[in-house]
Amino acid sequence: MLTGGCHCGAIRYRIMGEVLHHALCHCRDCRRHAGAPMVGWAMLPAEELEVTGEPVVYASSEHGRRHFCGRCGTGILYVNEAMLPGLVDIQTGTLDDPEALPPGAQIQLAERLRWMARLDVLPGFERYPPG
Repeated sequence: MLTGGCHCGAIRYRIMGEVLHHALCHCRDCRRHAGAPMVGWAMLPAEELEVTGEPVVYASSEHGRRHFCGRCGTGILYVNEAMLPGLVDIQTGTLDDPEALPPGAQIQLAERLRWMARLDVLPGFERYPPG
């Protein structure tokens, strides 16, 4: 069973079934909402998700609804009943153990930031670069 929650702990969730897929989304809408170059999403049937706490709901598009913590701002889930009836997407960066669910695909590559395709050529540091 996978569990997770927001940064401050006001919202917690438990995934009680199997995740249908986990994809890294590069669309502009996800980037803008998360403040990150891409967002990981795990899709599952809504009835297999148990949420405690009261997320704030933001209408990010005509049918898209993004749920986030009103206290700390952490994005938690996305619902679009018109396009994906009965399904919910969980932001996988909010999992207690994100390593437990590796992504299986990247989506919306047409909107990916060009430099995201070249991350392997950047220098890497275990923590911060030396002064």
